[in-house]
Amino acid sequence: MIVSLHVATGSAAGALVRSRALALLLGPPLHVAGDHVPHEDIHDRSFEIGSGLVALGLLAARRGPLDSAVLGGAAAAAPDLEHLWRWVRPRGKKLFHRGGGRHGVGVSTETQLLVAGAVLGLLAGRRR
Repeated sequence: MIVSLHVATGSAAGALVRSRALALLLGPPLHVAGDHVPHEDIHDRSFEIGSGLVALGLLAARRGPLDSAVLGGAAAAAPDLEHLWRWVRPRGKKLFHRGGGRHGVGVSTETQLLVAGAVLGLLAGRRR
């Protein structure tokens, strides 16, 4: 799953539960669930990092940095940081991405971007 969709699903869950602690706890399982859906990936690391940071920044600017939606989005995207750690330390074991996911078929990157944009747009349009 692309990073911006992980941010969007985590943010939506955080907004629904309205609890910072619960939003932080739900993020990683939502990430794993999203990665089990057959999907295409974007192989441009800069775009992935940039789009995730922009999504979180937009939500933080509109809702406040400690809003449950922002924390949920950050928590759901955080497991992808191990891809960067793997780049820095190639022999390090992965915690969240052991099985390789279901890549190459399924939900297109275009659809993921569209859904992420719609969800994030709705959440950014609503302040706490």
